[in-house]
Amino acid sequence: MIRLPTQQLSSPIGPVTLIGACDTRIWGMSTAERCRRMVRESAGRGDRLADGHVLTISLNHVFDPLLLREVLRTPGTAFTLDGELIVAQLPSGQGDPPADAIELSHSPLIYNSQLRKLETPFAQKLTPQSRPAIERRSYFGAYKGVTDLLTKYLWPELAFWLTRGAARIGMTPNMVTAIGALCCVAATLLFAQGLYWTGILVGFVFMVLDTVDGKLARCTITSSKWGDIFDHGIDLIHPPFWWYAWGIGLPIWGLALDPESFWLTMAVILAGYVLQRVIEGIFMRAFGMHIHVWRRFDTRFRLITARRNPNMVILFAALLCGRPDIGLIAVAWWTAISLLVHGVQLMQAYAARARGDTIRSWLETA
Repeated sequence: MIRLPTQQLSSPIGPVTLIGACDTRIWGMSTAERCRRMVRESAGRGDRLADGHVLTISLNHVFDPLLLREVLRTPGTAFTLDGELIVAQLPSGQGDPPADAIELSHSPLIYNSQLRKLETPFAQKLTPQSRPAIERRSYFGAYKGVTDLLTKYLWPELAFWLTRGAARIGMTPNMVTAIGALCCVAATLLFAQGLYWTGILVGFVFMVLDTVDGKLARCTITSSKWGDIFDHGIDLIHPPFWWYAWGIGLPIWGLALDPESFWLTMAVILAGYVLQRVIEGIFMRAFGMHIHVWRRFDTRFRLITARRNPNMVILFAALLCGRPDIGLIAVAWWTAISLLVHGVQLMQAYAARARGDTIRSWLETA
């Protein structure tokens, strides 16, 4: 048997052995650097190797970080591809893959709770010829399985090329988030001036960059606590400001709502938005998972629930008809309907648990 070169990696999770060698870079970094980043990320989550075990990682392959999380979760777990060891947590001194190693060419399905999808994690030998395909696979592997219709269907390809370009020129996810934040503010100001078409264009750039920063972080293994707060903080705070700015831009079109209707519309949108988030938080705390992954219906409803992107589809359609005022009212109605659906989902989950049913994601058994 050919013995591959090895190197030892000092890490806070325990002893790590890197096997093989590869000169081809992926997402602007070597496979050794990618492994170091994955290990550092695991350490930041509090993962540790079991006593007497060693983490072994192949440098000749690129693989989904989900495999590393699975290996660290269960000592003795090993993944292979066509018989070659990819990543494993094995007792010290055991260099070869065990007989019960999980063979990835057999397409095993593993539930990715972080990205809310049931999938076969990717793994592939890295060569100059395979690099473009691997970057594509790792990018789409970093996509959430449960999200809105625009993020899922409209701009994944555009975001892929932007993510690849950002990685090539050394941009960090926080840089992308910062550019997106400026676009977010600019869109708000444009809406307030009744410049809806320009605002939608700038908002579109922001929404795409809002996908790019997360994918860049996952593909380059550069997620950070601050970056997560920065990105999700903007996502959480800005939507009500967009809808308010849209409302105060209506007089410029000669379509101003009367004060009573305006403030009622704003109250419904804001209250509905906040209460939906509260219900999602209650569900997460009570059942340990996102409300959108419980049943197949919940996942499908996430495509259109009254979040920013589906609401922008409503406003865009209304603008095409020359009635941005009706668009804003429609957003209020859709927010109220979505809130009602969320409330019913939460009550159904509590009722199911009261009956003794196990509340688990349908994706885990799909």
